[in-house]
Amino acid sequence: MRWENQSSVSEFLLLGLPIQPEQQRGFFCLFLGMYLTTVLGNLLIVLLIRLDSRLHTPMYFFLSHLALTDVSFSSVIAPKMLMNMLTQSQSISYAGCISQVYFFLFYGDLDSFLLTSMAYDRYVAICHPLHYTTIMSQSLCFLLVIVSWALSCASALVHTLLLTHLSFCGDNTILHFFCDLSALLKLSSSDTTVNDLVILTVGVVVITLPFICILVSYGHIGATILRVPSAKGICKAFSTCGSHLSVVSLYYGAIIGLYFFPSSSNSNDKDVIVAVLYTLVTPMLNPFIYSLRNRDMKGALGNIFSKGACSFTE
Repeated sequence: MRWENQSSVSEFLLLGLPIQPEQQRGFFCLFLGMYLTTVLGNLLIVLLIRLDSRLHTPMYFFLSHLALTDVSFSSVIAPKMLMNMLTQSQSISYAGCISQVYFFLFYGDLDSFLLTSMAYDRYVAICHPLHYTTIMSQSLCFLLVIVSWALSCASALVHTLLLTHLSFCGDNTILHFFCDLSALLKLSSSDTTVNDLVILTVGVVVITLPFICILVSYGHIGATILRVPSAKGICKAFSTCGSHLSVVSLYYGAIIGLYFFPSSSNSNDKDVIVAVLYTLVTPMLNPFIYSLRNRDMKGALGNIFSKGACSFTE
């Protein structure tokens, strides 16, 4: 059934960020800089991993996929938001809104699964170092990524198909700066009980279970370190897991703050601010976290610059 038959709304109006009109230009420049930093930083990580053979390991294989996912995740939201800020327009077509919901959910879920795969990789590296190359084989790494893509696609597709069966006949103003699924459900004139139930059920699979797996992995890592406590072992574990743990804290910290600690009076403004955190800020910070706290990445970056300098002098 076509979308036009499901809704009398041909477009939605995005209320945008809770900022004053005179502040639009300043925030536009800020968010444009953040988005460009996200794209260039994450693509640089992919390039370094591709060019440096020392980074052809499972950990960096997952990291390259995470970097590409972060670029795609931000690109679902930022360009349309920036365009609306620049043109002072609030409109987004019905089809464009549905597409934005799908890809937002897809890349958001993919982030969660990739972070879980990276946690498992760190668990094997520290708890079973002698069997690391055997366990983390190339086939297993490919399988984990393929399963992550498949589950993310299925999850986003279920939500999107259910959304297209809802009717939107009244208010078409979305109290957000992008087409958020929960904001759309509030606008619908249809019964959203099934949608809410699916959100709860699928959320357990794509958010809660991966988060529990990450906690269990780090629980085993902590137990392994405490079994033979040494300054060298602690430093090695921190250098191995520190970057990943920082990214996990940013990603799940935003989700926990949004869904487990709701506010009463200014919930919409809080939701928008937290959304900016996980759609723009976190993907931008990931390259800095992995490059500044990772000796291999800094070494690969230094090699690229040194080769470029030699080529320039020649």
